[in-house]
Amino acid sequence: MTEVPDDRRETIESDPFCETLGVELVALGPGSARTELTVTDDLLNFHGTPHGGAVYSLADAAFAAASNSEGDTALAMETNISYLEAVEVGETLTADADRLHRRGRTASYRVAVTDENGDEIATFRGRVYHPGE
Repeated sequence: MTEVPDDRRETIESDPFCETLGVELVALGPGSARTELTVTDDLLNFHGTPHGGAVYSLADAAFAAASNSEGDTALAMETNISYLEAVEVGETLTADADRLHRRGRTASYRVAVTDENGDEIATFRGRVYHPGE
């Protein structure tokens, strides 16, 4: 991925909610990002599987990083997620966000959430608005 200025990366990495959950930004480029989260016992729901909110937050963090990677503020307009598979405690999930389209003040992104085998366990789509342009 192309380099993003250090100060922008540091701003994106400083998200206190992501830090609380254990979401880590592992790659950042213009319009793209990768985040990771290891599933721990405290991220499980009452079925013993990862809470949908934890998986959503991992995907949303990648979406936020990708959409804000080029410096102009991006505000989420809408998001949706489809859960495909459950995973076990100890697995590390990866969310890869990529911009699909940008025109004027809006942009669309797709985020694939995969398990350690590379199998897609969730798919996320989001749109943002760039108010400063």
